[in-house]
Amino acid sequence: MYTTDTNAVDGTFSSTALHQFFTRDVQSTLTPNATQRTTLIVAGCYILVIGILWHIPILSWISEMRHPFLRLLTVGFHEMSHAFMGVLTCAHIHSIELDPDEGGATSMSGGIPYLTLPAGYLGSSLIGAALIACGFDTNASKIASIVLAVFFLFTLWWAKRDWLTWVLILGMSGLIVLFWFVAGGVALRYLVLFIGVMSCMYCLWDIIDDTISRKVNSSDASQFAKICGCCPSQVWGVLWLFISLIFFIAGVLVGLAAFKESAEQQKEDSSKFLPVPGSSGAIAPTVAGYGILSLISATVVGLLGIPV
Repeated sequence: MYTTDTNAVDGTFSSTALHQFFTRDVQSTLTPNATQRTTLIVAGCYILVIGILWHIPILSWISEMRHPFLRLLTVGFHEMSHAFMGVLTCAHIHSIELDPDEGGATSMSGGIPYLTLPAGYLGSSLIGAALIACGFDTNASKIASIVLAVFFLFTLWWAKRDWLTWVLILGMSGLIVLFWFVAGGVALRYLVLFIGVMSCMYCLWDIIDDTISRKVNSSDASQFAKICGCCPSQVWGVLWLFISLIFFIAGVLVGLAAFKESAEQQKEDSSKFLPVPGSSGAIAPTVAGYGILSLISATVVGLLGIPV
């Protein structure tokens, strides 16, 4: 007599098979290939070098380079995130200022403080995570650099009188353009990866320094604690630190899952997507390419007040 064990089919067996299927699928998706392993090694070196330069006093003369340029870039992401969340919550942005010693400040009126205050730390860490993910692929790095250019233009608009912000952003833009031309965009990929790692690490370090290890009354967490009134700033700092760490890890996982192309495949794809002028893949600039360049040029001219 033939019988069917419905419990075995509908219960333990089916759930185990489904679990094994998803486990194998996730494992194959997140297992790095040779190109991704190289990217992870480079990112690990970035983390090690940045950590050493930031925390060993004898190398302070080297780490000073982060104050006028690299550190201010990550601070710029922080202030830019405040401003964009302010715009999304109908605030009026008065100015953005960057200072090599004091950090940065965004002046706005209106908006929703419950969203604009945490947007600085969380927004800059989210930007860093997105750049880390894009750093796994050359074409994605090109797109990321164009998006950064748009962010930079808005920041320049809000920082018209802050010459340091202008120098920083124009210098960073020049560096991105330069790296775009090196090795068919491969150098740009590692630059985007470095900016992403730098932004995430600085965000984590800044949260710990301003809100957990020592209390800074002017920090975003302190201001947030005042308007909430339920928890001290250290609690919010720990929460934001945890979220920022999740963003950091998510950036790596998204990069591993989304960009499985080998270095050779990336090189071939990059030669056809926004190629370096004069290369074999640079047939003719597309309409979209002309549109982007025209928009950027027109905006810069407008910001500088140059008559046309």
